[in-house]
Amino acid sequence: MNMLRHTNAQLAVLLVVLFIVFSLGVDRFFSIESAWSMAIQVSGLGILSLAMMITLLKGGINLSLIATTNLCSLTMAYVMNLLTPGAEGLTLTGGIVVALGCGAIVAAVIGALNGYVIAYLHVSPILATLGTMTLVKGIAVGLTAGDVLSGFPEVITFIGNGAVFGIPFSLFVFVACAIPLAVWLSRTPTGMFIYMIGSNEKATRYSGVDTKWVIFKVYVMSSMLAWIGAIVLMGWLNSARADYSESYLLITILAAVLGGIDPFGGAGKVAGLILALAILQFISSAFNLLGFSPFLTLAIWGGILLAAAALAIKTRGLQRR
Repeated sequence: MNMLRHTNAQLAVLLVVLFIVFSLGVDRFFSIESAWSMAIQVSGLGILSLAMMITLLKGGINLSLIATTNLCSLTMAYVMNLLTPGAEGLTLTGGIVVALGCGAIVAAVIGALNGYVIAYLHVSPILATLGTMTLVKGIAVGLTAGDVLSGFPEVITFIGNGAVFGIPFSLFVFVACAIPLAVWLSRTPTGMFIYMIGSNEKATRYSGVDTKWVIFKVYVMSSMLAWIGAIVLMGWLNSARADYSESYLLITILAAVLGGIDPFGGAGKVAGLILALAILQFISSAFNLLGFSPFLTLAIWGGILLAAAALAIKTRGLQRR
């Protein structure tokens, strides 16, 4: 716990330093437009990072996260385009609810598939979710031929681009996911079991915990968060496609590890993840304003991930000593 508090304190200091440096050295960084853009971008990415975080906490990973998000988006987009054009009132509301429900069902099925294969068939999380990622993306591309689906009702675009009291609505959605997840992880038996499994799955199982069921629930919850992220992203982009936001997979892992989530499981808090997301968004926005290539930014993310993972391994070694 003390180590996590130390990490969060370091991240908070780094965040303040970056804010000061970028505000003084980058034109238009400290502006309403820039703040709005950062808030919207960090919302969808933040929800997906929460989905990645809970799988890392139990010592796993979810490589199918972005593929799941895109298939949910395509499913909801298809159903909306089928039911909502020209609809009004209760008919429009019913079409939207059905579309969102179909997306939730897709997410639950993918999460249950991951959870069953990993928990009950004992397949490695990397291999299982890599296989699911390939399967899901293949289905998405095969059914849509890689086409874009667009043109959603105003309520959906409001979720991604609208504002309440001058604050992006998507940011409220992120907070509505982050706070309950933080409470669930720290205040419930299942949350405690996730940390225990991440620290030592065998010992947790011998203590009487149904580890298989807990792992199953983790992957279902991860997919359900991907579904919520899909709603935010499709509202922001007003479109859906099988290959959207693929670079987010790296960034969700990076944000979690940089935020103090042990890549081997058993340690980490939502607060650290939020600080890491803010730091990464500051850097990304500053690089964009400076005209840096997005590919260079992606390369830097990869380097940061390697450094953060190496630091996590070294820290774990020191703790064991």
